[in-house]
Amino acid sequence: MEKNLTTGSVPKTVFYFSLPFILSYFLQTLYGMADLYIIGQFNGVECTTAVSIGSQVMHMLTVMVVGLSMGATVMIGQAIGAKNKKQAAEAVGNTVVLFLALSVILTVVLLLAAEPIVNVMSTPAKAVSGTVSYLTVCFFGIPFITAYNIIGSVFRGMGDSKSPMYFIAVACVVNIVLDYILIGGMGLGPTGAALGTTLSQTVSVIVSLLVIRKNKTGIAISPKDFKLQRKTMTGLLKTGIPIALQDGFIQIAFIVITVIANQRGLNDAAAVGIVEKIIGILFLVPSSMLQTVSVLSAQNIGAGKEERARLTLRFAVLTAVVWGLSVSILMQFKAEFFIGLFTDHPEVAVAGGQYMRGYVWDTLLAGIHFCFSGYFCARGLSVVSFLHNSISIILMRIPLSYFASGHFSDTLFPMGLAPTAGSALSVCICVGVYLFLKRGCIRPGMSLDEKK
Repeated sequence: MEKNLTTGSVPKTVFYFSLPFILSYFLQTLYGMADLYIIGQFNGVECTTAVSIGSQVMHMLTVMVVGLSMGATVMIGQAIGAKNKKQAAEAVGNTVVLFLALSVILTVVLLLAAEPIVNVMSTPAKAVSGTVSYLTVCFFGIPFITAYNIIGSVFRGMGDSKSPMYFIAVACVVNIVLDYILIGGMGLGPTGAALGTTLSQTVSVIVSLLVIRKNKTGIAISPKDFKLQRKTMTGLLKTGIPIALQDGFIQIAFIVITVIANQRGLNDAAAVGIVEKIIGILFLVPSSMLQTVSVLSAQNIGAGKEERARLTLRFAVLTAVVWGLSVSILMQFKAEFFIGLFTDHPEVAVAGGQYMRGYVWDTLLAGIHFCFSGYFCARGLSVVSFLHNSISIILMRIPLSYFASGHFSDTLFPMGLAPTAGSALSVCICVGVYLFLKRGCIRPGMSLDEKK
């Protein structure tokens, strides 16, 4: 399962490594959208809103877990590039211990905070009970959700992007089947959607563990690797914490925007929730480029091939730009059609189309800064990614969303432009830092306040 990614054609390597990523993200997004689609077929707007809001909270938790696990992905990738199997094994063992403890703590804390979280989200009154039920079930499944995402991160760090794709495919199929049984057949509503998601990821974890036991991963892990090592844990957290905070901050910004939309009424709340799901699909390529650049650049930097790492970044940016421009143009003409796949309420489709036409341009600009973020993470400078996202959120995304909501009450289009404006600022910062790095002003793993 281990694969060296430091030789051969860069475009081919990026393509063949990122393709399973794209398919994985598609499948993961598909089973997330399945909840929304299926519950929309059997229940009303209040249940759709409950699942939309609840899944956004869970998405925030998931991306923070994946962000924290980026430390393992990068550390394993650098070790593979440097042909240091011992370091890779220690990274895997310490990652398991770290996230086992984290999942237990999160389960207890979030179960106690379920109702306060729903209140903070300004959930419409008719959707409150369904949202609480959805989150309560999902919070009980946090250990499996965490394991599900960590296993994928470890495999990708070893250069294997195919195995996680198979595990996600299992979860997707199981989730869709369970949704029709629990939501359609048994009429469990949001609770059924949450059970489907949690149980499907549990099945996926069991399957992945059976695969690991049967097949050799290329890294021999012994009991001593599960003993916490200060140097290894520092490496994991140094990269992982900034990314987790960054992803959490981004999701908080989206939640704030959701709260603003919720205050506009049930139709706008449902419209924003549906668009967020569709945007999740459109972000498949940018997200896969981020992970691809992280892993490939980490291995190449570990092998001392700096120029190949930069070439990987440039090709990934080109890919992200072509994709982002294509889908942005498409959505200017077909937005209502895609929104209409998830609702039979014309008012929701119209509002969603307005929001989508502004928001979709974020696919283009975010694709660029996602690639740069992956490169910065591979160099041990994940704090740069955290900073540019934080600045864009504080100065652009939230203030502009609030302003647009207050001054354009009859359309969601200006609100959709707020994330796009934030990404434009992030791109400017990323390009500036990259040029600074290229001139040799910062070494890999060096803090920004150090001088060469």
